Amino acid sequence: MPVARKIHAIHAAPQTDERPETGGAPSALSSASSAPSFAHRDPSRAEFWDERFANAFMPWDAAGVPQALRDFVAAEGTARATLIPGCGAAYEAAWLDAQGWPVRAIDFAPVAVASAQAQLGPRASLVEQADFFTYTPPFTLEVIYERAFLCALPRTLWQDYARRMAQLLPQGARLVGFFFLKETPKGPPFGIAPEALDALLAQDFICETDRLVDDSVPVFAGAEHWMVWRRR
Repeated sequence: MPVARKIHAIHAAPQTDERPETGGAPSALSSASSAPSFAHRDPSRAEFWDERFANAFMPWDAAGVPQALRDFVAAEGTARATLIPGCGAAYEAAWLDAQGWPVRAIDFAPVAVASAQAQLGPRASLVEQADFFTYTPPFTLEVIYERAFLCALPRTLWQDYARRMAQLLPQGARLVGFFFLKETPKGPPFGIAPEALDALLAQDFICETDRLVDDSVPVFAGAEHWMVWRRR
């Protein structure tokens, strides 16, 4: 059943962590004027992402910690054990750790993991190479942080995404972060209509917050929302 939500505008530092397409017409990412020619076209495979990280082609990378996440953490007042799937450069993992939050960041692409670990330096151990669909965190989760992970996944994996989120988060825990609410014929990014996201998550989650982000990176401009979904 769709969830009725009040939409607000929110300022946030440039967003995301997403990714280019699986053939046919070019996606928003692969059509960028500076896009190199890539051999791998299947975003369900690690090689697809390795190739893009190796070529420093990361138009989803906002190079920082968004204000919406900073505001969320400040409002909590208490550290929350957090998982960041599809973490990419993992800026947020280092920042959350500095705030005293238990955190693990995972990615299944080895080049992405190596890049994040090099960037995090003494905090490199926060980042692990792992498959979200089989990974078991070292602590009971209170928060999963979504930053363009869903829209990086082929649509055939979306039901698995929702199922795994529900498995990992106990009752009352939250899925928070950025969602690309725009239907797109190609991807990545694979956008999703608001009503389709409701249908995907509403069985196990209640949407508590939905705010339009007005300063996204170009690939998400005008369609990125900060959202908080609480586990039923």
